[in-house]
Amino acid sequence: MTRAPRIVAFGGGHGLYATLTALRGTTEHLTAIVTVADDGGSSGRLRAELGIVPPGDLRMALSALCAGNEWGRTWRDVLQTRFETDGPLDGHALGNLLIATLWERTGDVVAGLEWVGRLLQAEGRVLPLSSEPLQVSATVRTPDGTHEVHGQVAVATADGVVEDLRLTPADPAVPPETVAAIDAADLVVLGPGSWYTSVLTHFMVDPVRDALIRAADRSVLVLNVGHEDEETAGMARVDDIAALRRVAPDFVPACVLVDADHAQDRGLAAAAADWGVELRVAPMREVRTRAAHDTARLRRALVAIARDHGLGVNAIEPTVAG
Repeated sequence: MTRAPRIVAFGGGHGLYATLTALRGTTEHLTAIVTVADDGGSSGRLRAELGIVPPGDLRMALSALCAGNEWGRTWRDVLQTRFETDGPLDGHALGNLLIATLWERTGDVVAGLEWVGRLLQAEGRVLPLSSEPLQVSATVRTPDGTHEVHGQVAVATADGVVEDLRLTPADPAVPPETVAAIDAADLVVLGPGSWYTSVLTHFMVDPVRDALIRAADRSVLVLNVGHEDEETAGMARVDDIAALRRVAPDFVPACVLVDADHAQDRGLAAAAADWGVELRVAPMREVRTRAAHDTARLRRALVAIARDHGLGVNAIEPTVAG
C-alpha cells in the first residue's frame, strides 16, 4: 500500500491556521512548525511571568487540527475561550494556561503539545521552531532614517520598512523532532502569514534554515493576499520574495503560489523567473472580506501542486472543524 505523504506547514497565528485548515485531511501525516517569538497578549504575559515559550500560536495550530467531531470541536472551543474578568485572568486563553501546565508537568515542550493533541484528537502534529522563547528585532527604515525595534508586536506594528531582522538568542535550541519532520517531508508549505515575524523567522534558526534548504525542491511558498498586514504595509508581493531571498539566498522553492488578483503585479513574474521558480496562480482570496485566504480555495490549489509532485493526497474536503 502506498504511504500517505508527509506534509509540513510553517508559520504562526492566523496564517498558519488557514493553511492547516486547508490541509487538514489531505494526508494522515500533517505537521505544523510554529514560530515562538510572540510577546503580546496572553502569550506575552505567560512568557514574561513563567519564562516559557509563548503558547498562543501553538494553541491556534492545535485548534486548527482538532477532530471534526463533537469531541474535537468542543475541546477546541474550550482551548480558544478567553477569560473576561476584572482580575489577573482577564484576556488569558484557557488553552494557553493548559499548555503551560502540561509543560511544567512534563518538563518538555514537545511532549506537552502531544498531550494537548491527544485531547483534541488532532489530525496532525504541532512542533515549535525552538524549545526556548525567541525575541525578534529589526532595523526599520522610515523617511526620517532607520531605527531599531525589539519584540514581535513592536516589529509587526512598526511604521516603515523592515530592512534587517535578528533573533535573540541567535543560536536557540531546536527540538530534534522539528528538523526530522522537515527532512522527512514530501511537501513543505511556507506561508501565508505575517511575513517577517511568522515566515522569515524560520530561516533565521540555523538547523531549521539548513533543513529548509535541503527540502527546497519539495517546497511551495504561499504569498499573502490583500494588504492588511501591518508588517508589509506599502509593499507588494514581489517585495516579499525579495525579503526572503535576502534572508535565505540559498533557498529556492519548487514554486510560488499567488492569488489570481496579484498575478499581474508589476515585477512579480520577472522576480519568479529570475529566482528560477515556477509561479502558480489560483483564485484563493476569501470573497467576502478580500483580506484573507479562503481555505477551500487554498486547499484545491495545494492539492493540485501536491499531485503534480506525484503525491497521493486526499482531495475530498472534510467536514469543517469550525
